[in-house]
This record gives sequence, structure tokens and C-alpha cells, in this order.
Amino acid sequence: MRRHRFTIARRITELLVLILFAGSARWGWEIAGKPLLLGDLSQSKLLGMIPLGDPLAFLERLLAGIIPTATTLIGTALITLFYSLLGSRTFCGWICPMNLVVEAAEWLRTKLGLSADYIRLPRSARYAVLAGTLAASFATGSAAFEAVSPQAIIWRDVAYGTGLSALSAALAVFALELGLMRNGWCGHLCPLGAFWSLAGRASPRPLVTIAFTDSKCTRCADCLRVCPEKQIIRFKDMAESGRIPSGECLNCGRCIEVCPEDALHFRIPGSSASKNTHQLN
Repeated sequence: MRRHRFTIARRITELLVLILFAGSARWGWEIAGKPLLLGDLSQSKLLGMIPLGDPLAFLERLLAGIIPTATTLIGTALITLFYSLLGSRTFCGWICPMNLVVEAAEWLRTKLGLSADYIRLPRSARYAVLAGTLAASFATGSAAFEAVSPQAIIWRDVAYGTGLSALSAALAVFALELGLMRNGWCGHLCPLGAFWSLAGRASPRPLVTIAFTDSKCTRCADCLRVCPEKQIIRFKDMAESGRIPSGECLNCGRCIEVCPEDALHFRIPGSSASKNTHQLN
């Protein structure tokens, strides 16, 4: 349980968010007469009062010529601020349902001994997909990614549909990851992940980071084997900064779970771990 504690916590969080959307839409879950969480991945309301909005969907609609309402602006600002404080790609690691699909495919691929290296793309490909998504929104006058986004399809179908579309979207990404391209969707193609990576770079010091204690590290590279963004594990840079760079980090905690020397841990302001790491560095 301890070894997989963050993975278990992430799965609970991902499923809980989906259940809250489905429960509010299908069974009318309320608190004090207010719907608990209505909407979908791109735009929703918490307790019928607090707007929440996906900033990428906001940009798509803006480029499509759709004038945002004050509620949309507030909801987008709240979500942007929230993930800027936590670490922008915390959304990818803890909320987005696709990382569950990707990690399930990774587990099965390892068990079956498959390579899944038939398609190879640079990590920068996702930024090209993001640029293409925004260009398509401008050209078509619609939020281009929303119509084909597998995570959006899963979210909408679980809450409002039959579940068949969600299953189809999950199976499509699962097949890509299992037989064609390792970490293909989240690591190389997803424009939403690319957007949050750029947002993370614009906010390089979020409140929650993964701290690194160089004196404990033996360079066993266990963290490299499990990290979905391996390019950010650079021991020399981490030794100098005392942390994993936050821009592309999902804050998933998989590296912390496998580290045999306890050289990695979450750093949260005010925690004893943060103070100890600060003293060591």
C-alpha cells in the first residue's frame, strides 16, 4: 500500500471526479439544494454557483469568435489559478481519466513483453498539435479539440450518455499505447497536456513540487523507468535546484513511490519535509 500510495490516491481522485459529475447529472446529487457538480470537462459549475472552466477550451472558443461571458471568464481564471498553484500538469496526473488508460496499457504491455515502438515522434509534436488545434478553431469557428478529445468524450458520456462512446474513446487510446506508441497520447499528441506544460513553464515555482535530496541519491534510475516525462529527470540540474523541474512534471508521485533511497518527496510549503530539504540544500 505504501509503495503505491500516490497511484491509489490518483485513481480515487480521478474516479471520484467522474462519479461526482455522473451523480449530479444522472441522479440529481445536491448539497443544500444546489447541484453538486454539473457540466463537463470544458465548463462546469460547483454547487450551482462556482464556475469552473478549461482554459484551452476558452482559447479555442475565443479564436472561434465566441465572445466569453463574465461567468466563463471567472471560471477559467479560477481553474488557471488553481493549477498554477498546484503545478499545471497536476491536472494530467490527478484528474484527467486518460492517464488511467495509458498506465493500464503500459502495465499490460510490460506483462506481454510488447515494444510498442512502431511510431516514434518527438515530445515537441504535442505543441504542433496544440497549434493546429487553435488554428482549426479559428478556421472552423468551433472548439476543434472538444469534438474529438477522448478525455472530453469520456467525461460527457459517463455523465450524460450510454457509456459506449466513453468505452470507444478509452479503447482507441489503449490500443495506441499497447501496440503502436509508448506514452503516445499523453506524452506526444495531447494538446491539452501541451497547454498545461506551457502554463507550467510560465509558472515555474508552484506551491507543490517534488523535492530532490542529492546526498541520498545513488543514481539507480528507478525514477527514470517509471516517469512518464523522462526528459525532465536530469540529475545534475536537480542536484543544483533541489527539485524536479515543474513545467512538464505531472506531480504523479510515481518516482517517489519507487525511489529506494527516499531521495524524492513532495514539498509543500510549511511542511517539515520542506524545511528539512531546505536545510539540506
